[in-house]
Amino acid sequence: MATARPDIARLMGARGARSIAQGALVVDFALYVTRLGWSATLLGVVFALSILFAVAVTTLVGPASDRFGRKRFVLVYEAISVIASLIGLLTQATLPLAFAAVIGGFGRGANGAAGPFAPAEQSWLSGLIEKREFGTVLSLNTAIGFFGMAIGAVLAGLIGAARPMFALPLAASLIATLLLALTPDPPRLPEAARTEGHEAVSKAENSLLWKLAGLNVLNGTGIGLSGPFISWWFAARFHAGAAAIGPALAIAFAAAGIAALTTGRLTRLLGTVRAVVLMRGIGLVSLFALPFAPSFGVALVIYALRSAFNRGTAGARQAVALGIVRSERRGLAASVNTISVLIPRGVAPALAGVLFESGALAAPFLLAGLFQGAYLFFYPRVFGRHDPSRSA
Repeated sequence: MATARPDIARLMGARGARSIAQGALVVDFALYVTRLGWSATLLGVVFALSILFAVAVTTLVGPASDRFGRKRFVLVYEAISVIASLIGLLTQATLPLAFAAVIGGFGRGANGAAGPFAPAEQSWLSGLIEKREFGTVLSLNTAIGFFGMAIGAVLAGLIGAARPMFALPLAASLIATLLLALTPDPPRLPEAARTEGHEAVSKAENSLLWKLAGLNVLNGTGIGLSGPFISWWFAARFHAGAAAIGPALAIAFAAAGIAALTTGRLTRLLGTVRAVVLMRGIGLVSLFALPFAPSFGVALVIYALRSAFNRGTAGARQAVALGIVRSERRGLAASVNTISVLIPRGVAPALAGVLFESGALAAPFLLAGLFQGAYLFFYPRVFGRHDPSRSA
């Protein structure tokens, strides 16, 4: 484990560099293309295509990385990011810029993860640590991403919604490529050793993966009903502008980073599953309270709490997902975990949009709370016996 520490640090350093660029583009990208004349409809289509691209690539990358290794796939992501960033720097033409946004994930943010190649990255990192340390290390990795996103959101205000902002993702990808190139890919078991005599184990793992996907549909639907419209809701409810919303998002990202560190500590005290339930339970209460906030200031505090306790469990939930399978199948598990959240997150905003358009400014949040409450009810019942922090 000691010899792997520098490798872990390099992987986390790559995530930190990416997260700063992603945080800046979350704030500035939509503003930039709006100034170029993009309609809200076009922007929505580009975001939808970006999600579809992510789903397609994630579906393939996880299982493929189990077979061919993790490192090469994450390096492919960095190459794609370099290409997308160069397009953004070199042209304002709609079609190439839209293409770059789709493949580069501009404006969507991924907390510093390697976009649709994240399953390879997660399984790579998990191969460097003991299973009982999954919750702590993956929570730290998540925290680094949130702190980076907060820094990026602040930088976005300094750079402004202008073409030079694409220099940030370009620099981040070059830094990440250097760090990743210096990091070895843990050796994989031979094919025969990975398949021989494991049919019964694989069947049990597959059952848990299906349950994970089902619970993630509940979670992803809840996120999709509330998350994408938060800036719109702040503006509609309290008439807040970009100057107020940008710092609000930075505060929320920083709070999520602190919560991720707290979750990492709680995994050692309570176990990973119990830590998730405790943190998400507080976040659920905040979600129900948010639509009834009497002022922008109060809403900001509640949103920061909700964001912190909800997002701060991302690393711990990754730990549970990766821990329910053997090391040679963690790419598959990471893909299932990502896709089963991503698809409902892409579909649910359509319903939320209809509800918000009708003037029901509280309904999407309350409906989201019901979905996430159901997720929280079933989660410990399904995974309580498979807590990675309790592994020998």
